[in-house]
Amino acid sequence: MAEPMSIEEMRRALETLPMWELEEAGTAIRRDLKFASFAKAFAFMSEIAITADKMDHHPEWSNVYNRVSVRLTTHDAGGLTRKDIALAQAIDGAAA
Repeated sequence: MAEPMSIEEMRRALETLPMWELEEAGTAIRRDLKFASFAKAFAFMSEIAITADKMDHHPEWSNVYNRVSVRLTTHDAGGLTRKDIALAQAIDGAAA
């Protein structure tokens, strides 16, 4: 099982993820993305779904037309872990 990150580890990790916001409880990070169309948003989600499956770590997310909201946490660890940071980095790369 992955270990939850310390507050200091979270702060350092989030310095490299400026588009992400730490939830108040400190157990998850969030990002909202906007795309040119529904098709582009869906293509992004499809790409991340494949990546997440390979990582065996899956996002909580929703899609409305050209917007995708993503929340990352590691449920079995009870908080934010390096798995979440790695997936956030993959999401940022795909969204760029």
